Amino acid sequence: MGKSQDLYKEAKKIIPGGTQLLSKRPEMFLPEKWPAYYSKAKGCHVWDLDGNEYMDASYMGIGANVLGYCDDDVDAAVLKAVQCGSMCTLNAPEEVELAELLLKIHPWADMVRYAKTGGESLAIAVRIARAYTKKDVVLFCGYHGWCDWYLSANLAENSALDGHLIQGLDPAGVPRELINSAKPFMYNDLTAFKHLIKEYRGKIATVVLEPIRNIYPENEFLETIREVTEKEGIVLIIDEVSAGFRLNCGGSHLVLGITPDIAVFAKALGNGYPMAAIIGTKEVMDSAQSTFISSTYWTERIGLCAAIATINKYQKEHVEQHMDKIGKMVQKGWSDLAAKNGLHIHVTSIYPLSHFEFEYPNALVMKTLFTQEMLKKGYLATNAFYTSFAHTEKDVLGYLDTVDTVFAYLADAARKNNAESLLEGPVCQTGFQRLS
Repeated sequence: MGKSQDLYKEAKKIIPGGTQLLSKRPEMFLPEKWPAYYSKAKGCHVWDLDGNEYMDASYMGIGANVLGYCDDDVDAAVLKAVQCGSMCTLNAPEEVELAELLLKIHPWADMVRYAKTGGESLAIAVRIARAYTKKDVVLFCGYHGWCDWYLSANLAENSALDGHLIQGLDPAGVPRELINSAKPFMYNDLTAFKHLIKEYRGKIATVVLEPIRNIYPENEFLETIREVTEKEGIVLIIDEVSAGFRLNCGGSHLVLGITPDIAVFAKALGNGYPMAAIIGTKEVMDSAQSTFISSTYWTERIGLCAAIATINKYQKEHVEQHMDKIGKMVQKGWSDLAAKNGLHIHVTSIYPLSHFEFEYPNALVMKTLFTQEMLKKGYLATNAFYTSFAHTEKDVLGYLDTVDTVFAYLADAARKNNAESLLEGPVCQTGFQRLS
């Protein structure tokens, strides 16, 4: 079990839910066996509290560490910021420097506000959109965090959010008065989108949209949404928290050819240091001055310096090209090795955010068994592989060699229908649920 699991047992007694982030719960990977805590991380390698070393072939800081862990250039900028004082009564000049950099990358935008996390940044963006339009209803597609405006979708129907990444999100604590203030539609489903536009016409403040995650847009999905929102006077918010800095340096909407009114960034923006940005047109963003949006630590210097260093390195090294190449290797490897071993999987997603699903009735059992066997061989692995600049071709070749062995083991278990009996602990969880 090790020190990490021992510590996690204590954590669950004094921290509701065990962790601060659902996606970091050990139960989501390998209950009772997953090394819940790290002592250090560098590049794409992680050491647990017992000193065991693993290659991270999973989420790389839940998508935050696009350059890899403990990047030398980003850390140098952060150390300089610490030495010069990370907080002060006066403002950090890097606020202006980062804003100018973001606006240069996104020439359609005119103004920038900052925050520290993706969820709060989306809340800010929605507030600005509502202040600008003086309307209330939000239409959305995709996953957009933990805040009331989003979870209120489950007040009307407790499964409304199930198709938007995380199932079972409970709106407990969200005011009942927010019912029907946020309405979801599925990606590439223009029929549902147009139906909502018609049903709530004259009441819609904003459409909030992940530009891409698992599949590419089809049938002019993004173009139609932009056309309709412009015609109806609705603010279009593009959520780049996950997709941003994957396909290019900046927002994926630039690659996909869609121009929003607001775009929101977090995760990869600071390469592991808390940093988020809300950028947009002057006309819309100026509405931030008509509503109260303010927080002390949004002015903190470390995140700003980390973001500037991250963007500069990203541009210098053409990081998106490397992540694309690594992602292609991973996805092709999964497909080829599954076919070789007679294992049924479905590979999907953009290359930097690769995923696969087991095509079996006991898919969660198979996923848990995969994680269990990969962990034994020194890999933090699940059915996702988020690429980073730190992952090398040699790393991926070693990973795929191990996947070959484990896929063969899983295929044999599937044929014998004994996968669950091979588990050394409980089956992993999926979605949101309480911990006992």
